[in-house]
Amino acid sequence: MPNHDTSSLKPWQKKLNEITFGSETRAGRWFDITLLIIIVISIVAVMLESIPSDTIRNEWGFSAEGEENWHFTLFVIEWIVTIIFTLEFVVRLLCVKKPLKYVFSFYGLIDLISLLPSYVGLYFTGTEPLRVLRSVRLLRIFRILKLSQFVEDSKGLTRALKASKNKIVVFLMAVLTLVIILGTIMYLVEDASAGFSSIPRSIYWAVVTLTTVGYGDIAPATALGQFIASIVMILGYAIIAVPTGIVTKELMSGEKEPKLSNSACGSCGKDGHESDSQFCRHCGEKL
Repeated sequence: MPNHDTSSLKPWQKKLNEITFGSETRAGRWFDITLLIIIVISIVAVMLESIPSDTIRNEWGFSAEGEENWHFTLFVIEWIVTIIFTLEFVVRLLCVKKPLKYVFSFYGLIDLISLLPSYVGLYFTGTEPLRVLRSVRLLRIFRILKLSQFVEDSKGLTRALKASKNKIVVFLMAVLTLVIILGTIMYLVEDASAGFSSIPRSIYWAVVTLTTVGYGDIAPATALGQFIASIVMILGYAIIAVPTGIVTKELMSGEKEPKLSNSACGSCGKDGHESDSQFCRHCGEKL
């Protein structure tokens, strides 16, 4: 059973808490995995619902009756999913010590936001695309797959970026200067018929080429322009490695982050606590 402070809960509440908030048990893991599958089904249904009627009839070969059945099926799936998520949200509120704290917690707000579009759609039209908001519930996969430590590792990456921000700013300024110079040169070398009609347009080409994206909407036509473009392409590969090296150096010099537990707080539902923590760092409840 997860390391929750559920002493004041009734036995059935403790069991629900173990299943809905804990992913360390078999039942809890399957509960969360099932929810993820339902979330994916719901997102696919919303995407399919946005397909225009002309496409369904002309390209897919549906008749008018078939199209009506198609939309009705998607409508049924949407509301089955909405009811399931509503019941799940109520169950989570029933099995925590402080339901209000859970509602305003990170995952609580995610659950609430994912439910609202469907119910708002009963009173307002044109809100169907907002139902894709429930895709944010996929963030629960970090808890299910015990990847909370990776969330904490991302903080280490943020610290490394902050520590190297001065070097990165200098690097970006150098790149900006380089693309301005290259863009100006290409404007002088190439003709407007090749797409280099202005300096800003030429700078755009320099950015696209230097970053090795290469849309191909603008291309040099003269031999000198193609020679300069070749140099820019080679420079692009070298430049990409610079910020990577700067950040990697800071990451290597950073301290190792503490090991995290996968258990969620029984009061507010938040996780990401250190493995030896005795109290929730968000609400102060005993873990």
